[in-house]
Amino acid sequence: MAITIKKVSTKRELKKFIRFNYFLYKDNPYSVPDLYDDMLNTFNKKKNAAFEFCEADYFLAYRNGEIVGRVAAIINRHANEKWGCKNVRFGWIDFLDDLEISSALIKTVEEWGKERGMTHIVGPLGFTDFDAEGMLIEGFDQLSTMATIYNHPYYPEHMERLGFGKDADWVEFKIFIPESIPEKHQRISELIQKKYNLKVKKYTSSRKIAKDYGQAIFELMNEAYSPLYGYSPLTQRQIKQYVRMYLPIVDLRMVTLITDATTN
Repeated sequence: MAITIKKVSTKRELKKFIRFNYFLYKDNPYSVPDLYDDMLNTFNKKKNAAFEFCEADYFLAYRNGEIVGRVAAIINRHANEKWGCKNVRFGWIDFLDDLEISSALIKTVEEWGKERGMTHIVGPLGFTDFDAEGMLIEGFDQLSTMATIYNHPYYPEHMERLGFGKDADWVEFKIFIPESIPEKHQRISELIQKKYNLKVKKYTSSRKIAKDYGQAIFELMNEAYSPLYGYSPLTQRQIKQYVRMYLPIVDLRMVTLITDATTN
């Protein structure tokens, strides 16, 4: 049977869009599912601050009345202006192992982008760099995280058959922390703090971090991440959104802030 592509136009369909990923990976021990409420807010044009400069639609692929794939079509105008391009992004793409399905999804995004003046297609990318990005090409037997994409091994094979090529490599590392800080590293840390008048801050309250440095943390990210692939700076509304979204759930054992010693 032929593949039918339908644009998501109701909240019920949006819920199906989100849950298709859960269905596709329900028996996979390495996939970490997205938080359902976060996804609802991310795709909500009234709640996601990225829609100040992004345009998007979501599509479901059907065969015999059953959902067999999904994809988001996105234009990030800030990123396109910064990098001097006319890219349409495909994101949150999932599909059964059938080239007819993946081809129909990609063609839908291409046509959607062309209608809006775009000349190139790139992905998987979300609205911003704080959405999960990229396509896994190795390490399928490693546990994913909520901040990265996990996909079946056949995904990159489909992309190659559809004419896509690699645009950038992102490498994920697992770091093993020693039980105690080596003496040499401790000395270097003390010297650097003294030389540059720095102060190490640890917190026991995520609310306190948000109040004291929530804004400053994301402003620093804007500056530090500016040269990175595809990055577009966060707006003030986005910063407020991410402070509310991320800081309440951070593991405070993993958070250390470095400030000027004169900063209160």
